[in-house]
Order: sequence, then structure tokens, then C-alpha cells
Amino acid sequence: MTIEINDVLSLFDGMSCGQIALNKRGVKYNNYLACEIDPYAIKIAQKNFPQTIQLGDVTKLHEDSPILHTGGGVDLIMGGSPCQGFSFAGKQLNFDDPRSKLFFEFVRLKDALKPKYVLLENVRMKKESQDVISKYMGFEPQAQNSNLKSAQNRYRLYWWGQLVDGKYEQITIPPMKDEGIVLKDILENLPFSEIPNYLNNTWCGKRRGDMVKSVDDPKAHCLTASMWKGQIPTFVKKPIQVGEATNIKGFDIIKRVYSPEGKSPTLTTMQGGHREPKVAIGRIVNRRLDENGVRKDDQLELPYTAQIEVRNDDKSNCLTTVQKDNVVVEKELYRKLTPLECERLQTVSDGYTEGVSKTQRYKMLGNGWTVDVISEIMKGINNVD
Repeated sequence: MTIEINDVLSLFDGMSCGQIALNKRGVKYNNYLACEIDPYAIKIAQKNFPQTIQLGDVTKLHEDSPILHTGGGVDLIMGGSPCQGFSFAGKQLNFDDPRSKLFFEFVRLKDALKPKYVLLENVRMKKESQDVISKYMGFEPQAQNSNLKSAQNRYRLYWWGQLVDGKYEQITIPPMKDEGIVLKDILENLPFSEIPNYLNNTWCGKRRGDMVKSVDDPKAHCLTASMWKGQIPTFVKKPIQVGEATNIKGFDIIKRVYSPEGKSPTLTTMQGGHREPKVAIGRIVNRRLDENGVRKDDQLELPYTAQIEVRNDDKSNCLTTVQKDNVVVEKELYRKLTPLECERLQTVSDGYTEGVSKTQRYKMLGNGWTVDVISEIMKGINNVD
């Protein structure tokens, strides 16, 4: 079933994840109007959607601009206003942060244009800030986690509503199917020899129960120990930290190395300082004996497995002899997630952000939406199936 609406106005459009979601859901629109100031994000949006009408800085867009009243008028306003001022991971300046004040640009255009539908996305925040936003939107948000639709743990609030008798009311987001996707499902098959940034990784715990930890508190970024007896469950909804990159300086959060059997942490803009998520990829080992009983010194790379090896020495991370396989573990290895893997975490097509530097690809992906979540939300447009 194809649903048609008039114009779409996307504020803080970035690389146009909202446009991907609309197309994926089969929603047809006359014009897609985008407000964005990042030249790299605009370049990627135009590469993939050359018909997009770029309007520039939202603060300079007047509600009486003729472009907003062509094509039947604006039927949908959507956007994720900059969240740094609200995020528990930031300074929590709330509405005193200039970036958070951009929310009121969303409100200004919503109140002036009165579109049929509005969609506002933002991070988990203090209740008092959430209540202010809800007051201006006219209804309460609904929480959704991208971990249902992707290999990324990304908790967000969505104000999704429609205009009814002059007032906006919440559109209920239907339950989303858990696809059960974890990191290993989205990793590139990179040959070991072509991984330029693999580094040593040491375990963060000494006892078996300490080796597997689940990151469960996006507010404080704390670690919660999970006593899984060294075995990772087959159905995981959260990131599993299996080690720390001890050769990286900085805050603990950027050192964390995650199991491919769990989820990725929430993507950020990853601007420098080794902030890209890191995944365990295997071990370097020495083959102890060949088939004739002769010692071999060739180094091999073994794929990372869910079974966490037991450290028998509580005093140090000594080499662990594995008699069954005749190997000695020398190093644990990790690497940073690639831009393509981050595209998959945001459920955009492979190569969507190609055409700019890796730094800019990481940034726009961290700022973007998880497309498959937005596509599910769009079912609420005229009860699209």
C-alpha cells in the first residue's frame, strides 16, 4: 500500500536518514525540504537523494517562506534537535546550552505550519527537561531502543504525533520485533593482514566471572558484572565488555573492547581520540607442536569465540596453555569498527556515506538515526502496514 503526503520538512537533516526511512516504508511525498549546515552531511544527502531541496540554517528559515507553502504545504516535520545539552553523557546544561535551544526552532515551525504529523527524536534526559519538551509538543514521548532492529544499543525518546482538531496527539508506536542481531552479524570479513589498527588487548578482570561484563547504564556508563560462568548467552540485547585497550590513554569509556556476541555501544560522533567502538577479533598464538611433535613458532590468528578462557593465575594475566589445541595464547586482539560497520549499525545501506573522509563518515553516522527504527515508526502515517 502506497501512502502519499505533501511536503516533508526535515530539520537538522544530517545525511537524510529520515528520507531513507520514508522511502523504505513506501511513503510518497512531493518535496523533501532539508535544513542542514554541515557541508559533508549535505554532500552525502545530495549524492543519495539529488532531488532534496536544501534550505540551510534553520534559524534563518522564515515560516512564511514561499518554499514551505508549495506542493500542498508541509505535512510532516521531523528532526532530532542537537542533544548534547540534554544527554546524561554530556554536561547536562539543558536549555541553557545553545545547541539545545534549537529545539525551539522545531517548535516555531511546527506551530506556524501545523503539519499533519510531527516526529522529534532526542536522547534520554532529566525528567524536568523531558517535561518541558512534552509541554511544547503537546504529548509525551515513547522510548525505543535500536537494539531491537540493529546490533547497536541506542536508547532514544520519540515524540511522534498527529494533528487532531487543532491539537497534537501521540501516535502509538507498535511493538517492534527483536531481530536478535549482534555485532558479529554486521562485521566485515577483513583479512587479518589488512587490519591496520589491531592492537593489544588485556582482560579487565582476573576471575572468570569478571571477564564478561555488560554495559547496562547509559547514564553513568558504568559496568555491571554478569556472572555467566564464562559463557555468553545466545540472545543478547546489550554490549558485552570483554577487555580494555591498555595502550590507549584517556577515559575508561574509550578503552572498552566489546564481544562480537553482544551489541555495539551507542555510536557517537567519534571525533578523534580513539572514540570508535572496538571489537575483539581474535588471538595471536604460537603453535606448540606440529603433527610430528616438532615445536613450531609460526604465529596464527584464531577467530574470537564466545567461550571466555579461564585464567588460572589470579596474580597476573599469564600465558594460558591449551593442551587440547596445542597452542599458547600470547595476545588478545581488537580493532576499531569500520565506517561500513557503523553504517550497518544505523541500518543504512553499505557505502551510503562514501565520498567524504572517514572522520566525517563516523561523525554523520553518530549524529544520524537508526533507519529501521524510524521506518517502523512511520507505520503510524495513515496506519501504513
